[in-house]
Amino acid sequence: MIDRDELPACPIETALTLMGDKWKILIVRDLLTGTKRFGELKRSLTGISQKVLTQHLRIMEANGLVNRKVYAEVPPKVEYSLTDLGYSLKRIHDVMWQWGEEYKASVYRQVN
Repeated sequence: MIDRDELPACPIETALTLMGDKWKILIVRDLLTGTKRFGELKRSLTGISQKVLTQHLRIMEANGLVNRKVYAEVPPKVEYSLTDLGYSLKRIHDVMWQWGEEYKASVYRQVN
């Protein structure tokens, strides 16, 4: 987890430090719809390697954004979900979604 004293003074820089990677934003997108297993996330995130997904999930867990639940069974079952803090990113996700839709519509209008 990032130490409070290590966080940037600027709140925008803090948010980018925690979420300024395309994969992290897409992990949040997928977990906003509910709990997912590692394989489900991997299939949904086209192009991400297992190593990078594992790294990002560990960092997000350490930063209090993701819960990791391990079930004692063979083969091991691991599920990921957003914490309340992670779920609070929904507002940002929704604004990015809306902006993306408006941008695509704008570009479409310019082409036609």
